[in-house]
Amino acid sequence: MNLESSALALILLFPALGVLFNLFLGARMGRRAVNLVGPGVMFGAFAAAGWAFLRLLALPRGDALVFTLWPWIEAGRFHVEFALRVDALSGVMVMVVTGVGAFIHLYSIGYMAHDDDFARFFTYMNLFALSMLILVLANNLLMMFVGWEGVGLCSYLLIAFWYTNPQYAYNGRKAFIVNRIGDAGFILGMVTIIAALARGGVWTLDFTVIQAHAGLLSTAVATAACMLLFLGATGKSAQIPLYVWLPDAMVGPTPVSALIHAATMVTAGVYMVARLNFLFMLAPDAMTVVATVGALTAFFAGTIAIVQPDIKKVLAYSTISQLGYMFLGVGSGAFAAGIFHVMTHAFFKGLLFLCAGSVIHALGGEQDMNKMGALRKHLPVTYWTMLIATLAITAVPGFAGYFSKDLILEGAYESGHVWLWLLGVLTAGVTGFYMFRLIFMTFFGESRVEAGKLHHIHESPASMTVPLVVLAIASTVGGWVGLPKGLLWGDAFARFLSPVVGRFHPAIEASALGLSVFATIVGLLGIALAYVCYIQMPGLPAIIAWRAKALYGLLMEKYYIDEFYNLIVTRPLFFVSDVILNRWVDRFAIDGAVNDTGISVQATSQLARRTESGNVQHYAFVYLLGAIGVVAWSLYLVRK
Repeated sequence: MNLESSALALILLFPALGVLFNLFLGARMGRRAVNLVGPGVMFGAFAAAGWAFLRLLALPRGDALVFTLWPWIEAGRFHVEFALRVDALSGVMVMVVTGVGAFIHLYSIGYMAHDDDFARFFTYMNLFALSMLILVLANNLLMMFVGWEGVGLCSYLLIAFWYTNPQYAYNGRKAFIVNRIGDAGFILGMVTIIAALARGGVWTLDFTVIQAHAGLLSTAVATAACMLLFLGATGKSAQIPLYVWLPDAMVGPTPVSALIHAATMVTAGVYMVARLNFLFMLAPDAMTVVATVGALTAFFAGTIAIVQPDIKKVLAYSTISQLGYMFLGVGSGAFAAGIFHVMTHAFFKGLLFLCAGSVIHALGGEQDMNKMGALRKHLPVTYWTMLIATLAITAVPGFAGYFSKDLILEGAYESGHVWLWLLGVLTAGVTGFYMFRLIFMTFFGESRVEAGKLHHIHESPASMTVPLVVLAIASTVGGWVGLPKGLLWGDAFARFLSPVVGRFHPAIEASALGLSVFATIVGLLGIALAYVCYIQMPGLPAIIAWRAKALYGLLMEKYYIDEFYNLIVTRPLFFVSDVILNRWVDRFAIDGAVNDTGISVQATSQLARRTESGNVQHYAFVYLLGAIGVVAWSLYLVRK
């Protein structure tokens, strides 16, 4: 049952008003007005989303709130409306986007306090949130794609926010182009679905209609559509092979990194797979690909994070790795577990980036962990909140990440993907190592801060520390809604989502407690190893790096994937565009045709000019020749 609710429009209206205000009035009204409106509209959207969520909870399970803003596309029998839908799945997502997004906006007031282009910054931030809200509230696949493209555009604008730096501008373009590659797959996937449904007389892309007529899609068609849609997801959610843009996105302001990684964009691919779960269930081969790519990406990115010296780069590869866990979950059929990790990840990853921003803010822009150390005394709030986020991401029991990651690994094992489960468990140990490496290098040991920056170290202002405390609380208790079965309210989160994503049906019965204990032990071993390497024997990492030069260099250079792509993709494209298209096609064919036409006209006109001499005798002679010619032609015709 669907209940009409016009109040859903307020969730989009608030950030839209923020975009308009900051775009047209922000610079004139001044920093104080922008600081009020930019975060204020997000808290307004959070309040509207909270109201809608409470309304949803009061409805019977499986019901949804809907509202049609306007008819959108009418092309023959094909029709699509610009309509909003809040059900269990989108309700969770909209609360995460508005809630975490609001506190990131609040944090931005302090972080961007010294930037003169504050109005443009909040314009882009509000537009980013608006685009993501369109994506998660969409009632149909085409409207989802509008939000999908919107977050891609905003990521480009925000990554390249300081565009006067050529490298930052390049990184923004890189993110835009890589996402366009994935988006091409999304478009082809939509076209595949439209064509299959149209043959059965269905001419719309509403999610409920697609689900009701999913039987019109054969296994082959469903597999093709899902693989193409997943290609789009690998771009937006930074999975192999299209993950390469995300580490370079760190050049944007840190609140941008937090917004991209926690509340918007990178979770879009996971949400899309969960939303179309009924379609992916028709394509078991595609599901296996999703789970395999997720597990491989999780481990692959985690190994790179082990050696990175840049604090934001470590968190960037951590995000890629955690997204891999989410895809492992949804690819195993545990859709609720994947979305559960989306939610908990938003809490602790948003907090991790904001804490990193607080450290960078205190050190005057320094991001190299080799130039940090012993900061816990100077930044107590930042230290304790970042420690909580680290405990959450490393799945220490009791913290938010433990419950969601445990469900994903359990789902992977029980779905029959035992090797993928083992890879996920191994990645848990890697996560524990590189995250506590970050904590120990940043806050413990001897200070390696440059002498000129020591007297500048200070805790961040309240506008930055309040969001840290709020997200630290969420990173602690946010996972308690999904307690293990039989404990208090049990798996309440999975039950809440089940009307939309279905219930997980294990193929292999296993001891959930045994799986959990094993994964936890591996994670704790990673933490212990980091403690030995960076606290007890701080010289050990350098010795290992020296003895394993080849492996260390391989990880530092990120497996040379960027160089490989440059060799097989970028250089051939430049060769084609420069040598073939520019020199041959453009210069010789196109320019040659135009230039040769001009030269021909010029040559013939030069000949024509010679007949216009201005000499009367010449004109009379030509006239006489013409008259003689006419008379001769006439006589010829008469004789004939």
